[in-house]
Amino acid sequence: MKTLKKLSEYLKGYTGQMVAAWIAVIVEVACEVTIPFLMQPMIDTVNHIADPAKTSTNWVLSLMSGWEDTQIIWTLVGMMFGLAVVSTASGILGGYFASGASAGFGKNLRQAMYYKIQDFSFENIDKFSVSSLVTRLTTDITNVQFAFQMILRMVVRGPLMLVLAFVMASITCISLSWIFLIVIPIMATGMVAIALIAHPTFEKVFRAYDDLNESVKENLEGIRVVKSYNREDFENEKFGKVSYFIYSHFAKAERVLAWNNPLVLFCINATIVAIGYLGGTLVVRADSNFTVGELSSFFTYTMQILMSLNFMSMGFVMVIISRNSAERIVEVLNEVPSLTSKPDAIKEIKDGSFSFENVCFRYSKTGTKNVLDNINLNVPSGSSLGIIGATGSSKSTLVGMIARLYDVDSGCVKVGGVDVRDYDLASLRNEVAMVLQKNTLFSGTIASNLRWGNENATDDELMKACDIAQATEFVTKYPEGLSRVVEEGGTNVSGGQKQRLCIARALLKKPKILILDDSTSAVDTHTDSLIREGFAKELPSMTRVIVAQRLLSIKDCDQIAVIDDGKIVAIGNHESLLKTSPIYQEIYETQMGGGDFDAE
Repeated sequence: MKTLKKLSEYLKGYTGQMVAAWIAVIVEVACEVTIPFLMQPMIDTVNHIADPAKTSTNWVLSLMSGWEDTQIIWTLVGMMFGLAVVSTASGILGGYFASGASAGFGKNLRQAMYYKIQDFSFENIDKFSVSSLVTRLTTDITNVQFAFQMILRMVVRGPLMLVLAFVMASITCISLSWIFLIVIPIMATGMVAIALIAHPTFEKVFRAYDDLNESVKENLEGIRVVKSYNREDFENEKFGKVSYFIYSHFAKAERVLAWNNPLVLFCINATIVAIGYLGGTLVVRADSNFTVGELSSFFTYTMQILMSLNFMSMGFVMVIISRNSAERIVEVLNEVPSLTSKPDAIKEIKDGSFSFENVCFRYSKTGTKNVLDNINLNVPSGSSLGIIGATGSSKSTLVGMIARLYDVDSGCVKVGGVDVRDYDLASLRNEVAMVLQKNTLFSGTIASNLRWGNENATDDELMKACDIAQATEFVTKYPEGLSRVVEEGGTNVSGGQKQRLCIARALLKKPKILILDDSTSAVDTHTDSLIREGFAKELPSMTRVIVAQRLLSIKDCDQIAVIDDGKIVAIGNHESLLKTSPIYQEIYETQMGGGDFDAE
């Protein structure tokens, strides 16, 4: 019920179409139930023409007393035809409104989930995984949307038809209606049993869809690596295992659901046989007033009752399949972002200074080892900080704290003298620009990608940022210039060009703090040097944080922090670290062989 209540919030804007669909279904069912009621006096009138001794006490005929038999027949035929036309029109309108409401419901759900994901922190995204979120946004929402459309049509139509047809059947012949009190519980019990057996299997299937999407995502993103290592067969086998798991479990669940149709058909046929025998006996009995017309009407109501149960069972099957999808969707919608802005959050950042005060951090709250351990830093506004250390020493995690990509477990990170948790997230991240080693370009043009930094930037401002980032040289070589098309993921530019465009994009934000997280690793040392010179000359007031693996990228920084296993083991400038830090000395000897940096 909690799941249904949550999903019902996203019917907003389409409740009118939903109500219209229900009204159309009510009219359609009312017409269909009335037609057999009019069929009864018509058949009895035909029998009366063939044998005047056969009469009927039907109250419709009593209203037409004095009419000729042919006049009665044509009047009833006309009324039934009119009801059939109205029923057909109502069915068409019901389908139209139901499809519109379900499509709108799916749109609202999809938008709500996507917007919610935009507010997720890295921690929230890691909890679900990217592939799982994609599955929930696509396959799961499609399942729920189809189920909702079926509920609007079949599941609403089924119970309504069941009740009205049962009432009319009882009015026609109460002595035969007891049969339904046996059939309906049998079908209902069977349907519930089928649902309980199939549901756990569908849970496994939808979890496997996440693994399937993950396999496809990894393969397509790493297709160059797959081909270069000739691992197509391995990837095919991995995909095949997940695909076969989905096939086998889905087939198992469908085999369980397949019992639904035979159960319904058995009940229908058994009921028809029973009514045919018992009803026929009543018709031929001399002491019975049960007519052929009444038996025909009762048969029609019987089929309506049983077919309504069939419709309900079909809707029930769809609801079973979509139940897991609905639960997975609601999990995302109910997820609380682990990083949020306070109601009275500060929106103005004074300057680009930042500090770490006894900062400790763990990715897992249940973990025992800190990823960052007792970090203390103080970086004045407009200065530069270099960070160096072995791979896996938590350099990227440390600089991510400045933009509040994660929250500390203890201690605090301050920007402009204020704890980052007191800032409005959007305001903070507008003033703290990060350029990652593996950054992303989006499909579009060079200009559209650069304007992610400032959507109102002029072409001159774009080229100025390219100048500082040393991207002008290759941008101007393209005949299209800034209008050069960038393919999805930036696959038609080199790694170094991508990094320089990402740096230019960050510069267009005009941030107070610029973080380069090993983002010049794909450019040569000369270009790296020119980029750093451009920062110092053109943006002297901007605080710069440079995470690097090579000393050449950080040797001129005002401060250099040496990170080892999540701890700052040394801090100072280049000259002091060469004298005091064994780790820094080892890196220097390894990279430079004791040579002079001026060799660059």
